[in-house]
Amino acid sequence: MKDLKYALGDIVSLKKPHPCGMNRWEIIRMGMDIRIKCTGCGHSVLIPRATFEKKLKNVWSKEAEGGGEVQ
Repeated sequence: MKDLKYALGDIVSLKKPHPCGMNRWEIIRMGMDIRIKCTGCGHSVLIPRATFEKKLKNVWSKEAEGGGEVQ
């Protein structure tokens, strides 16, 4: 399993897409639970950090120029 680093404001993709068809989410809150917002329809979801880390596939940092992938 990859050890991916993520931060507030990063764009992430999860293993399964959202029902609207998009697979990219923005991290909008971090703590014991993580709130992510779908970049397609704007729906937000609050999930436990352990569940989020199991479902996490890729991380794209907002700070990286051109939206490059961070590992």
